[in-house]
Amino acid sequence: MKVLLIDRVHSSFKDKFDQWGWNSVEGYDWTTEKIENQIAEFDGVIIRSRIVLDDKILSLATNLKFIGRPGAGLENIDLNFCEKKNILVFRSPEGNRDAVGEHIIGMLLSLLNNLYKADFEVRKGEWVREGNRGRELKGKTVGIIGYGYMGRSFAQKLSGFEVNVIAYDKYLKGFGSELVDEVTLDEIFTKTDILSLHTPLSSETINMVNTFFLNKFQKPIILINSARGKSVILKDLLQGINKGKVVGACLDVLEIESHSFETVDISGIVIPFQSCLKKIMFSFLPILQVGRTNQKIKWLKLLLTSYTMNLLLKDDLNKYDFK
Repeated sequence: MKVLLIDRVHSSFKDKFDQWGWNSVEGYDWTTEKIENQIAEFDGVIIRSRIVLDDKILSLATNLKFIGRPGAGLENIDLNFCEKKNILVFRSPEGNRDAVGEHIIGMLLSLLNNLYKADFEVRKGEWVREGNRGRELKGKTVGIIGYGYMGRSFAQKLSGFEVNVIAYDKYLKGFGSELVDEVTLDEIFTKTDILSLHTPLSSETINMVNTFFLNKFQKPIILINSARGKSVILKDLLQGINKGKVVGACLDVLEIESHSFETVDISGIVIPFQSCLKKIMFSFLPILQVGRTNQKIKWLKLLLTSYTMNLLLKDDLNKYDFK
């Protein structure tokens, strides 16, 4: 078995493949052209987000049997093509759920209590006590759009804060519990004080949060986005802050990120809205930070989740007639 590692992943991937006697090739710096020229040699591919595995590339992968994606999003993989060609696709949708939930809580508390702003000021010798008084979470209504692994984890982490948690999911029903009330999208617009997005990137969610969307909320909101940057139009968000429709935002992802989450260009977008920036908590440091804890990396030792890893054990893979 020959496996191409397109993105940098934990060393345990290569270590395990070596134990199995598989030949793993590190293609971290390969161009798309080089991948196209050599992908036919490989039985498997490990990828995060650096390139798009579209039908053009996949049609050249004549020996490809599986694709492993450490993480949740599959928008950069042509799943329809994979299904037609019987290429197995593995992922880890729950792999970083605890890290995501904790990360969002940290961002939200920091924003509500002006912790970053106060820290920055104190380091400059400034003591702005009144200007940094915080707001409490208690009694607020937190609306969640998308109640999968990440949305559910966030709801669990909120359980000790005495907040009201409501959630809407277009494709999931009957999930209401002691943690969360299942509601309609209209109720999200009516009741929410703090909105958190936990949706995949799709034609339905690209540019979902725009001026029209923000104007539907009856109360000024805090927006949290740890899902996909292209779901929120940054200019519309900044305009919403200027107009008072949005009182703050916690952003771990941006629409202007590269596919790999490794670079971002804020020129021409942030500068006209400098006054808004104090109301935004950013956490993208040069790469997507949510879920990148040592515990998560350790837990994703092989390919992803326990059930996905079982599929990748050599004995189990044999049942797929990998030659």
